[in-house]
Amino acid sequence: MSTTTPEPPPRKAGSRQWLGLAVLALPTLLISLDQSVLYLALPHLAADIRPTGTQTLWIMDIYGFLIAGFLITMGALGDRIGRRKLLMIGATAVGITSVAAACSTSAEALIVTRALLGIAAATLMPSTLALIGNMFHDPYERGRAIAVWAGCFMGGTALGPAIGGVMLEFFWWGSVFLLGVPVMVVLLIVAPLVLPEYKNADAGGIDPLSVVLSLASILSIIYGLKELARYGFATTPLAAIGVGIAVGALFVSRQRTLADPLLDLRLFKVGAFTAALSILMVSMLATGGGYLFISGFLQMVEGLSPIRAGLWMVPSAVASILAAQLAPTLAKRHAPGTVIGVGLLVGTIGYLMLVLVDPVGGLPLLMAAFVIIFIGVGTLGALGTSLVVGSVPPERGGSAAALSSICGDLGNALGVATLGSLGTAVFRDSLDLPADTPPGAAAAATASMEDAVTAARDLPADAAENLRAAAAEAYTNGLNAIGVACAIITATSAALALAMLRKSRDVKPFDNAPSST
Repeated sequence: MSTTTPEPPPRKAGSRQWLGLAVLALPTLLISLDQSVLYLALPHLAADIRPTGTQTLWIMDIYGFLIAGFLITMGALGDRIGRRKLLMIGATAVGITSVAAACSTSAEALIVTRALLGIAAATLMPSTLALIGNMFHDPYERGRAIAVWAGCFMGGTALGPAIGGVMLEFFWWGSVFLLGVPVMVVLLIVAPLVLPEYKNADAGGIDPLSVVLSLASILSIIYGLKELARYGFATTPLAAIGVGIAVGALFVSRQRTLADPLLDLRLFKVGAFTAALSILMVSMLATGGGYLFISGFLQMVEGLSPIRAGLWMVPSAVASILAAQLAPTLAKRHAPGTVIGVGLLVGTIGYLMLVLVDPVGGLPLLMAAFVIIFIGVGTLGALGTSLVVGSVPPERGGSAAALSSICGDLGNALGVATLGSLGTAVFRDSLDLPADTPPGAAAAATASMEDAVTAARDLPADAAENLRAAAAEAYTNGLNAIGVACAIITATSAALALAMLRKSRDVKPFDNAPSST
């Protein structure tokens, strides 16, 4: 008679692991802060270093472009040279480039330093998430740890404008870049004491051509999507997206021929991994488009300053953080796919509430909807990311973490481009210009809400007020349409989660604990 030896339970995390999580939360918070904090500083730096319009766009975008472009490379590099080592190299680079950005005296210098800061920051995201997989072997504890990680990322994004506003009240524009320096110093001191090292001893070298192809593909696609969001359908952004897709196909083809690829395509054979990535990307499409119009409503319809608008967004950040922390507990009793699906259905209700928002007196309803939307976002951020990282072998954790972040970036950019175009089209079609609007101002106002607000500044008081009211009405119509589209997208994501992740409880990632060195 044969007997089967039961698997030993996964090791529980100790105080060192939880302290290590606190250390990993610091760079995660910093990355998300850096992506949103510069919006408030833009008028100040523009007055100081006087960038051109094109230079301003590159100052704003180059950081996010290069983070997204280098994520796959940095995830694979961390798997090879050591995730803690790459994290510390990146932390050092982030500290140095942050100081350089703060001290920039020209637009060209700021663009270069922002680019270097983006490359350095790309080392942090996959390293932090992959190390959590190495440190927490128990699925529930790992889910809880990733929930903290996701909460820091979402909270930092929402808190960026508020923190930036406080900094600019007392210091010069470059101070917003110095927020990361003490954080990186703490990480460099504490990381060797509490974080394990992990690398794939069997991995080969990095294929340079794969690096170039992945970078060219991702940068081209994200650049094209952002240009579509700004200028609508035009030859250049569509061509950029086409080139990115074609180069991406070459990248995938090359990975199939390599013995040790930069991105192991076999990961996509894991059902939970592929499903979670798909749902993350589709859901972020709605989040990106919805966030764009909601934040615009606060500043252009309600007339709030950037710092006040940022403070109004804090409740949604709190909601997402609380939902992320609650999600692992619910997933202990129910399949993660069920929890994600229900969370997204709750978010769908929030998007439907946007349909009822009016241009006058609509702020309380808008903020209530925003909070409900981010309950779904927080649930998905915690459990979806946990499924992505937890359903792959430990030696591929860096690549999985990178893909999770890339799907979020692509979904967000696609949402801004497509839903932004939808909202702008509704704005233009429904804008009923007042009779007292001069022809020049009328021509400018029909382009976008931003142009309408700018045109109104040069008009007499009554004409300006009439134009702003008409534009606010049209912009709110766009927001209402965005609410319908986002509700459909989010409900579709919920259905996908309930259908594709219904067996995800059976995934037991990292039960065989990886060795640390």
